[in-house]
Amino acid sequence: MRVRVQLPLLSCVLLLYQDISTWATVALAFQTLGVVYGDMGTSPLYVFTDVFSKVPIESEVDVLGALSTVMYTIALIPLAKYVFVVLKANDNGEGGTFALYSLIARYAKVSMLPNRQPADELISSFKLKLPTPELERALHIKEILETRRFLKTLLLLLVLMGTSMVIGDGILTPAISVFPELTTHLRSKNDLITKMTIIWMPMVADAVVSVSIVILLALFGIQQFGTGKVGFMFAPILALWFFSLGAIGLYNLVTYDISVLRALNPAYIYFFFQKNGVAAWSALGGCVLCITGAEAMFADLGHFSVKAIQIAFTFVVFPCLLLAYLGQAAYLMKHPDSASRIFYNSVPESLFWPVFILASFAAMIASQAMISATFSCVKQSMALGCFPRLKIIHTSRKRMGQIYIPVINYFLMTMCIIVVAIFRSTTDIANAYGIAEVGVMIVTTTLVTLVMLLIWQTNLVLAFLFPLVFGSIELIYLSAVLSKLLEGGWLPLAFASFFLCVMYIWNYGSVLKYQSEVREKISMDLMHDLGSNLGTVRVPGIGLLYNELVTGIPSIFGQYLLSLPAIQSTIVFVCIKYVPVPVVPQEERFLFRRVCPKDYHMFRCVARYGYKDVRKENHQAFEQLLVESLEKFLRREAQDLALERDLNDFDMDSVSVTGDDGAGAGTDDLRTPLLMNDQRREEPGASSQAAAPMGLLLPSSVMSSDEDPSLEYELSALREAMESGFTYLLAHGDVRAKKESFFLKKLVINYFYAFLRKNCRAGAANLKVPHMNILQVGMTYMV
Repeated sequence: MRVRVQLPLLSCVLLLYQDISTWATVALAFQTLGVVYGDMGTSPLYVFTDVFSKVPIESEVDVLGALSTVMYTIALIPLAKYVFVVLKANDNGEGGTFALYSLIARYAKVSMLPNRQPADELISSFKLKLPTPELERALHIKEILETRRFLKTLLLLLVLMGTSMVIGDGILTPAISVFPELTTHLRSKNDLITKMTIIWMPMVADAVVSVSIVILLALFGIQQFGTGKVGFMFAPILALWFFSLGAIGLYNLVTYDISVLRALNPAYIYFFFQKNGVAAWSALGGCVLCITGAEAMFADLGHFSVKAIQIAFTFVVFPCLLLAYLGQAAYLMKHPDSASRIFYNSVPESLFWPVFILASFAAMIASQAMISATFSCVKQSMALGCFPRLKIIHTSRKRMGQIYIPVINYFLMTMCIIVVAIFRSTTDIANAYGIAEVGVMIVTTTLVTLVMLLIWQTNLVLAFLFPLVFGSIELIYLSAVLSKLLEGGWLPLAFASFFLCVMYIWNYGSVLKYQSEVREKISMDLMHDLGSNLGTVRVPGIGLLYNELVTGIPSIFGQYLLSLPAIQSTIVFVCIKYVPVPVVPQEERFLFRRVCPKDYHMFRCVARYGYKDVRKENHQAFEQLLVESLEKFLRREAQDLALERDLNDFDMDSVSVTGDDGAGAGTDDLRTPLLMNDQRREEPGASSQAAAPMGLLLPSSVMSSDEDPSLEYELSALREAMESGFTYLLAHGDVRAKKESFFLKKLVINYFYAFLRKNCRAGAANLKVPHMNILQVGMTYMV
């Protein structure tokens, strides 16, 4: 008897979708090879060369000890720490030090800029799950972070330091990837190259520098095409490179000495240090080069996905690197005098030239990981108010995290060329590189530990085991690389200090400017005294006044009233605010509130963006959305007022987020009630598609304008104002320190911060508004 099993159509569709999704993840994992793992993949070119330049090979303990140290370093830091722990601490798919800071800032109010609103916590991507009362530890940590300003500043400095070191990595990685590779080629075992090197030795150094500079120019020149295109172009080369590493390593392991597998016993690390003492500790500066680029696995997360990065490392990068180092160690067991050129000496004679060419391409690609990571970190820090505004180009329609920043690209290129031209020694560049790499890892370990305690609410033993194990290893490596401070190690610290100062000065100045705006905002009493005409003539039109305040009337509005003979009939105070989330859904982006009584026709619009959002609004589309949203807001407000008349005892604050823009009670509530969010709390499965645009949810029975004459009048006035056009009212602000301020503050604000404001991208640059529609008024903020 035959039994027919019919698979439902829905199941077929789901299976097909899963199949497509799986292949998409595999394709993305393949792409990560060309972007994320190039740096780590080329480390076999110089790790053992650097290690054994400090510890000469005298016995098998030296080889097995160095091999065991390298193997366990790769297994513990990139695999155990990053793949299995750190990648899970992502902020909705975004990685890096600022993503961790954003995650912490959502659970504890640690941001230095006091513009957070209760409504921000209702954004669907916020996913705020506050520590439960049962977990007193998490609540206690949260309270300590929120109440002590010193800890807020310390946390910010730690994040800025980590980001600065990532940018420093972006400068040093191309230099160490390209320059040492060319130098290694000249020391290869090929007789022709060796003879040419001896004959033309006076010209060799200049030639290497010149070729390195040309390669760097080409590398940074292709960044404008985007991470996606660069990844697909580089991925096949890196895939072939990893395959050759694994194959050659396996061949050498079987051919020369398979007994090096004894290095799997970590006791050889102890024997290595026991035999060599201080020299072994110094050799750790070379061992750390085997994990260069590990931080890129987390920092580049926004360009790819967690699964893609995990799959690529676990099944391709990790086994191929282990085989490569095992093969080199096996070769050294038979040929200990080949340590200075181990990579090319261990390549079979028949494969030398193919591997030589492949290694050249792989070395050029290696620096792509930290270049992309630098773009991501700068974008995140810019959105969270810790970096001067720069032009950002989004290079992919599918993945918002794939970006290109021209100014940063040219800066990295210039600095790399200077480093290569000045540091004509491979060893000096390697010494510099190790400090930056380990420094970022320590910052990441600290922040992830805080995430485990505050957000994940991990068991206390496990939470402290994480920094105890990984932090201890990283501190040991840091102590080793810091010993090379005078031999090139000062360079990353100089770069990090420079960017740390730039970011902290920008954040410090921005916070002081915001606090000055809060102090100087116009009082509601003055607005009431001016009357609905505002002491001037009201002409048809809509004025959009851009400012940074989320509450209150900005003082720049007073300058407009004094400077202009007339003001628009409808005024909307627009505040562009970044919240600590990667993306804010379009339907939840805008919040509205009324400013002053109805006959003033003044409103506030808070436009919220995540640090991953794209701000490229067409001004006409933005204006249309604004008016539609405003109409819905007015209708909703009329319904709320009708409900208030029927239920005088009902507290409207329970269904709407209120603001404190002034002293006038009842005239400045946030009348965009977030009932959509309240319903989402009650019905978690409700679809967000049911929400009206711009963050407003209108009931099915909206009051018609015929039932409320004042609503009809206000809607008609709004339409008339829209037909008359929009005017963008912008502030050209100058920030100065008060006369009584101390000297250092005057120096920072009046010169450094003023220089950054003058030369960075203006806040109105993203608006793309015709110049004839823009009015600017100058104003000085005394901070």
